[in-house]
Amino acid sequence: MYADRFAQPRKFSPSSLAIAVALNGAVMAGLILSVPAFKKKIDDVLIIKPIPIDQPPPPQPIEQPRPKIAQHPAPTPPIDRVEPLVETPRTPTYVLPPLPPVDPGIGNAVDRIIDPPAKPPVTIDATIDQRYARDFQPAYPAGEQRLGNEGKVVIRVLVGTDGRVKQVERVSAPSEAFWQTTERQALTRWRFRPATRDGVPVEAWRTMTVRFEMTS
Repeated sequence: MYADRFAQPRKFSPSSLAIAVALNGAVMAGLILSVPAFKKKIDDVLIIKPIPIDQPPPPQPIEQPRPKIAQHPAPTPPIDRVEPLVETPRTPTYVLPPLPPVDPGIGNAVDRIIDPPAKPPVTIDATIDQRYARDFQPAYPAGEQRLGNEGKVVIRVLVGTDGRVKQVERVSAPSEAFWQTTERQALTRWRFRPATRDGVPVEAWRTMTVRFEMTS
C-alpha cells in the first residue's frame, strides 16, 4: 500500500510553485547582501606604444680576396757600351832618298843596299888532348884477360869547357867488366880539347870506341 502511495502521479499545484520561487529568491537575496562589496581599483594604466625597429642594413657583398700577382721589376733597357777609342799608332812613313844612278860597270844599285846574309857559326868538335893520349886505354879486366876474352866498347862522352868528361853513356859493351873499366877510365883520366863555337869553348858530345885485344 506504501508503494502504491508513492507510485501515484502527483497533481500540479500553482501555490506550491510560488512558494518555492519565493523561498529561492529570499535565499539568493540573503547571499547577495552578505557578500562584501568589492571595489575594483586600477592602479596603473598600461599603455602600449609601438616602438619603431630600425631595419637592418642590407647585407654587403663579401669581397673575395684578389689573387696576388707577382710583380717583376721592369727590365732595365740595355745600355749601349761605348768602347773607348783606341788610336792605332801610325807607322811613320819614311821617304827613302833617291837612289844614285846605276853604273853599268858596277851592277844593280838595289843589290848594294841589301845586307849580306849572316855567316853560319864556325864550330869545331872536341879532340883528344895528345898530352894525355896514353891514358885513354883502360886496364884490361883481370877476369876477361884470364879467360882470353876480347871486346869492343862504344860510349858517348860529354866534354865540358875545361876538356874533362862530365858524363858517360853506354852504347854497347860485350860484358859488364869491359863497360865498368871504360867508364871509370873516361871519368878520371881522359882529357880533351873542348869544342868551340866561333872560338868560344862549349860543351859537346863525342862518341868514343875502346878495343880490348889480347897481345901475343
